[in-house]
Amino acid sequence: KGCLAMKLKDVTVTIIGGTGFVGRAIVEKLAHEGAAIKVLARNAERAKFLKPMGGVGQISIMTGNALEAADQGAIIAGSDAVINTIGILAENGPQRFDALQAELPGTIGRLADEAGCKRVIHISAIGADASSAIKYAASKGRGETNLLDAFKKATILRPSLVFGAGDGFFNRFASMAVMAPGLPVIGGGRNRVQPVFVGDVADAVIASLKDDATAGKTYELGGPEVMTFREVMAYIIGQIKRRRMLIPVPHAVMMMASIPMGLLPNPPVTRDQLKQLKLDNVVAKGAKGFDDLGISPVPIELVVPGYLARYRPGGRFALKS
Repeated sequence: KGCLAMKLKDVTVTIIGGTGFVGRAIVEKLAHEGAAIKVLARNAERAKFLKPMGGVGQISIMTGNALEAADQGAIIAGSDAVINTIGILAENGPQRFDALQAELPGTIGRLADEAGCKRVIHISAIGADASSAIKYAASKGRGETNLLDAFKKATILRPSLVFGAGDGFFNRFASMAVMAPGLPVIGGGRNRVQPVFVGDVADAVIASLKDDATAGKTYELGGPEVMTFREVMAYIIGQIKRRRMLIPVPHAVMMMASIPMGLLPNPPVTRDQLKQLKLDNVVAKGAKGFDDLGISPVPIELVVPGYLARYRPGGRFALKS
């Protein structure tokens, strides 16, 4: 198998999970590079919002199930590269860690190998560890292992907390702060995160595709700031310009509360997530990262204030006194 050309023009790339938060950013970047893009979506009609990101006929969308090998094989056939962005933060109904994060990457790797694809790029997460007691991290770790067993030259990208307009983290807590008297700081909020811009994650995918030397390697992606969870909550409150408290909640109390909350169809927090909050989510010392990909990550100050402004009193366009 040869490497992809340094230019992505006329290269065909399949994206599994292209309608998600990270997937959309990757589609847009690939379209700008001139690649032909194929996206597997649960409903092609609802995914048509992706088409204006490219030229006429540049982005094709196929309805299918990401867990069905036949659908995967059909979308991967004829592709030069495959990008997998599928991932969940919590199990819900049929969406299970084992199926989506542990088994699916291996299946994608096998099908990509059989189809003669040159590259596979897999979006994992910092903290992925097959031996972890945390289900999320363990499934991510097993997924990486299964992928590399099937496609040894796969490139793995492990982002920290991903932010950007439409994200599910900064928007979620800003929305909560609009209604609530304060934001929860679980366990003192001492765990550290390294927020990374979704556009930079997409750029890392592009850089990986353009450089065959990245094949078979793992990169951890974190932004320029390392912040404690408490600092992030304080930052959100500051940006939306509302007087809100930071409410400390002991881990033990939240673990007990998570038992009845776990009976809800979509619990606000799970026991597995609470275990994750005891750990740092930052780039490991000595890990390959943005520097190795020639990318300077964007700080949150250049992006987050713009999309949190709508949560301020009076909204984004409120008159200044």
